[in-house]
Amino acid sequence: MIVSKNAMSVFGFFFIFLLLNSHANALPSFARQTGMPCSSCHVQSFGPNLTSVGRNFKLRGYTQTDGNNNNIIPLSGMIRGSFTHTQQGQADGAADRFGKNNNATIDEAAIFLAGRLTSKIGAFVEGTYDGVENIGVLDNTDIRYADQFDFAGQNMIFGMTANNNPTVSDLWNTTPAWGFPWSSSPLAPTQAAANLIESLRSQVIGATGYMMLNNFLYIEAGGYTSLAKNAQKGIGVFDAEQARLNGGAPYWRIALQKDWNGHYGSIGSFGLHGDVNPQRITGAGTDRYDDFGFDLTYQYLANPIHIYEFTATYLRENRNMRASSALGLADKIKSNLDTVRLRAGYTFQQTYGLNLFYNQTTGTADTFIYGFGDPISGNRTGNPNSQAFTAEASYTPFGKSSASVMGTFVNLRLAVQYVHNFKFNGNVHNYDGFGRNAVNNDTLYFNAWMAF
Repeated sequence: MIVSKNAMSVFGFFFIFLLLNSHANALPSFARQTGMPCSSCHVQSFGPNLTSVGRNFKLRGYTQTDGNNNNIIPLSGMIRGSFTHTQQGQADGAADRFGKNNNATIDEAAIFLAGRLTSKIGAFVEGTYDGVENIGVLDNTDIRYADQFDFAGQNMIFGMTANNNPTVSDLWNTTPAWGFPWSSSPLAPTQAAANLIESLRSQVIGATGYMMLNNFLYIEAGGYTSLAKNAQKGIGVFDAEQARLNGGAPYWRIALQKDWNGHYGSIGSFGLHGDVNPQRITGAGTDRYDDFGFDLTYQYLANPIHIYEFTATYLRENRNMRASSALGLADKIKSNLDTVRLRAGYTFQQTYGLNLFYNQTTGTADTFIYGFGDPISGNRTGNPNSQAFTAEASYTPFGKSSASVMGTFVNLRLAVQYVHNFKFNGNVHNYDGFGRNAVNNDTLYFNAWMAF
């Protein structure tokens, strides 16, 4: 078993904090600003999964305050360490500098500018050190202006956001940027097929305008474009084989929501259109991607002792690969990719959590796009179909009170996750052509996640 000394030190540090502290919040800068415990905004007192209060805080531009400490720079930090075991090891190592199996690592360490900047402008800016890739990157960034007015009995909250990841501005935990799993192993094999809308993180810059009418109807629209090559290199996200947006990529989001007697429900749709240069190659035209997503959320929040949730997302991507086909990078001109994600969650006392998650990807087979012949990551048939089930249990001991100084200083989440693969990169058995089965990628993942 390969476990680095640094990773063991991280786990020891988490354990000491668990013993010595009784209250904490996440992100602590938000808690210090609002004077509210993390459990007000987060279903399990930690992480992206928001309550109605948390969604409203984000909608209003991260600017809500208790009237104190308004001149403090809203800084926070985060670190996540983990241990990963796969059913079968990876012969060449799970990643550079790591062994075949049973690896511990610091997944990421981050610093945030997160909170109110002025009375109407707030920010969520994340700079991240990737402990597996050993690089620093500018991660999720969302800078907002928000205001409101009342007219003829109608309440309108409106705003603008500049951000670097389609759906990072979203209020729900169903879209790619904030969807479950909220943490996953960076050292386990992952399926090859992905939609354009979830593949642009940190490589683009965009702006959208949004409005919420009477806390019922939400509309957002805007667009994105790829950052210049040197800019991507400067923030640590450049990939020479990554598709590049040609011009602007329109983005839209619409949702209806309702709170009633402790129940919350929403239903919505989102999408992105993009013309891209495959592998940044110009001169052969562009490929066209049209992503259409549909989602719903249900939360039972009447009794904070027992919280029940269900979320569902369906994402359809239609592709016209005319440029890739001309360059010999795609087998078919027209194709599609479909993704289904379902999550059922239960939280006890906003401390103990259980999430059951099913995800499935299906689509048009293409031996050029998917049919690469590498061990473990390869695809023998060019079929993009994958299917998996995830069970996760978590424990968040803090974040229920802001009555002490320590209550706004640190928060902690401990989780264990098991992923079972029914199908991986197109097949159940020998999917890569080197004898590896889908079940060989089943993963047991332990992680400790602390914000301060």
